[in-house]
Amino acid sequence: MVDGRQGSELREAELPPAPRALTMLTLVHGWPDDADRWLDGVLAHTASHDFEALLVDNSGDGALRERLAARRGDRVRLQAIEPPDGWAQAANRALEAAAGEVVVLFDPGVELRGDVAGPLLAALADPAVVAAGAFGVRCEERIGHFHESAGPEVDALEGYVLAVRRRQALDAGGFDRKFRFYRLADFDLCFRLRDRLYPDGHFCQQAMAQLDAVVVPDLPVVRHEHRLWEALSEEERERRSRRNYYRFLDLWGRRPDLMTRT
Repeated sequence: MVDGRQGSELREAELPPAPRALTMLTLVHGWPDDADRWLDGVLAHTASHDFEALLVDNSGDGALRERLAARRGDRVRLQAIEPPDGWAQAANRALEAAAGEVVVLFDPGVELRGDVAGPLLAALADPAVVAAGAFGVRCEERIGHFHESAGPEVDALEGYVLAVRRRQALDAGGFDRKFRFYRLADFDLCFRLRDRLYPDGHFCQQAMAQLDAVVVPDLPVVRHEHRLWEALSEEERERRSRRNYYRFLDLWGRRPDLMTRT
């Protein structure tokens, strides 16, 4: 478990899954058409891999859950978080529930138009790579001053497409549950994975090596509307984003050693 606190829980909607090499994961907060489009792309383009598709419903909407449940199958699982929780804690529950050794987290607004899993798995075959994805950032001059970067080595990756080793992510503490809004929770996890010292004080297996987050170029994905952002007013976006930004700076603002230099 990422933490032992009481509250929301992930309830099994089916029998325990068989172990897989790969979990393709998305968190659903509404907008089922987006989830259907994402899942259609996963099923169409991931069949050559030992994978599962995991839909995690964090909406609290019974009608949406029934619609998602209709997509269950040999490779498709549904989990429900009851009651709904903050974004980061929901993502942690999803990590715990995943059957794959590697988990690729997607925003449900992402559409797959080709094999995304293969290049990401190839990137993670390098033990020094702790996170791989489609869209990266680097800090310029100081921690927190983020700019898009084509990499390949970057400081962090956006959670639109973010591949990690499940066990490594959990050992690093998972997502910080104080990020109830999604913004910067993805960057925080990348910094945790790239840091050599885990929260319980022990060093990760690759402690003596450079730990990298990498952009995998030309992944066949399309980003559609980001619903959690568009659903909020400009004022509410700013308020929630600012809270997360200060949290991120409090955690990492004094760690310039984690800025990519090359």
